[in-house]
Amino acid sequence: MGLRGFGSDNFSGVLPEVFKALEESAFGHQHSYGKDKYTAKAIEDFKQIFGDDVDVYFVYNGTGANILSLSAFTHSYNAIICAETAHINVDECGAIEKQTGSKLLTVPTFDGKLTLGLIHNHMHGFNDQHHAQPKIISLTQCTELGTVYTHDELKEICDFAHAHDMYVHMDGARLANAIAYLGCTPASITRDVGIDVLSFGGTKNGMMFGEAVVFFNTTMSKEVKYIRKQLMQLHSKSRFIAAQFSAVLKDNLWLKSAAHANAMAQKLANAAEQIPSVSITQKVEANEIFAIIPREKITKLQEECFFYVWDEDAAEVRWVCSFDTTENDVIEFANLLRQELC
Repeated sequence: MGLRGFGSDNFSGVLPEVFKALEESAFGHQHSYGKDKYTAKAIEDFKQIFGDDVDVYFVYNGTGANILSLSAFTHSYNAIICAETAHINVDECGAIEKQTGSKLLTVPTFDGKLTLGLIHNHMHGFNDQHHAQPKIISLTQCTELGTVYTHDELKEICDFAHAHDMYVHMDGARLANAIAYLGCTPASITRDVGIDVLSFGGTKNGMMFGEAVVFFNTTMSKEVKYIRKQLMQLHSKSRFIAAQFSAVLKDNLWLKSAAHANAMAQKLANAAEQIPSVSITQKVEANEIFAIIPREKITKLQEECFFYVWDEDAAEVRWVCSFDTTENDVIEFANLLRQELC
């Protein structure tokens, strides 16, 4: 493999600031299981962003964050409404249904985004003992197709959910990319629109490992510490997750890194769409590009610069940019595309 890959932002390394924070926190003794000074500091950092009245829990990974979030709001007889493309449906090996016991009610979408019209398809069977009871809507921001919910779209869904005695979860593995695209504050598209609980991404945006679960509806987080323990997501040396978050939240590094990834994706999309045999299939609003390319060229391109095939039948591929994607990476890959596809 010659060029740096565009397979995933999970392929990227670690921000230098994060590595330094890990090194600095590695010495000496601290209390375990979240009772250390680094965890206390990171929680305060989150409160500076989202407000003093949030509850924050650190976990190992995104699947753990989503399970913890959804477990707090559901029983085994409940149902979770999500897009058909949602990570909790496609890429978590049935973990949500296994661990929460709740049924996923999926919705086909054109761009990864749920709408009230689509959600209405599952708004039935309430109080019917034969029917799993819809209780929470899970939104992915950015979506799995790289698109971004606006403030008004989110508020409309949250208002609808709350009017029907339901909750809203946001899978924010790439939340930073959405905020960078919209140019808004973090609170404006989370707590201010009515999101009840947020899976806050770290790993895809320059951290070595670790995610956070942020509860805006704190009436539902009182027993979450027990659920986290049962889910094996309680890190004994919590400081090593917390220190990373303090590093990326400092001086808005997390948003600057995401903005850079977005900019690189836009540059790549602009170059790729000039190639006649490339068809961009989704709006490029964050750090992901979806494109249909000649099927017979995919394997050769992957050998030179790895990326994933998104839809085998349509020959649709996905290219993802990261905090450490350089302009030179984009230029070299664009040149490769022109060489092979023109």
